[in-house]
Amino acid sequence: MVKCLLSIDWDYFVFSGIDDSFSHLENRRNIIDLWYKKYIQASLEGKDIQKYFLLSPEVKTFWDNIKKNFKFSEDIKAYVSDSHALSYNFAKKYGCDVVVSFDAHSDLGYGGLSSLDFEVNCSNWLGKLLRDKVISKAVIIYSPYTKEKPSDFEQINRMYNVVYNDLGGVENNIASVVHICRSGAWTPPWLDKKFKEFVNALGLKYNIINCPKRKWDIANISFSDQIKYLMA
Repeated sequence: MVKCLLSIDWDYFVFSGIDDSFSHLENRRNIIDLWYKKYIQASLEGKDIQKYFLLSPEVKTFWDNIKKNFKFSEDIKAYVSDSHALSYNFAKKYGCDVVVSFDAHSDLGYGGLSSLDFEVNCSNWLGKLLRDKVISKAVIIYSPYTKEKPSDFEQINRMYNVVYNDLGGVENNIASVVHICRSGAWTPPWLDKKFKEFVNALGLKYNIINCPKRKWDIANISFSDQIKYLMA
């Protein structure tokens, strides 16, 4: 049986109406402090940044559609984390041969094959799985809100077995592992409640690894806090 990892990034469902396409390091500053900074900066311009992020209605039907296209193995494992990079560990640990990634980003590595020489991170984990021969195939299901194109990764596409936006080629469609990541550097903390609801809607027991709770309390930001966040 071919083992498949279903890897779902929460940003697959999140539409951003602001230009925030640059890469972020995954640390406390970027998963919470920077969001307060963005909120305060927008407020100074008379804007509410919360109105610039929308959640796809697909979030309500996603798991039903997944279960129509995939069977879950009897011993399936499920994990929740903040970083998508952990999908590398899960695919390797459970001997997965195929990864199906639902994401706004390919995570194949940005900068061609040379980006796969770096350590595993949130932007290259899928490319590293292919380069390290942990998996033989990657299926990338792009978010309808993605700003990427498959042609952005021509060098990697030529070298490895990468398929875009097509579930038809997943042999047997049996999922052995499910990994859901929050990607807090890209997804706002005021949607964390919706994220938790989405995770619970999977209907499986799951382990949480390195996914800290984020407090979003814009009603009680002191002046000193505002200075701190603006300096972040």
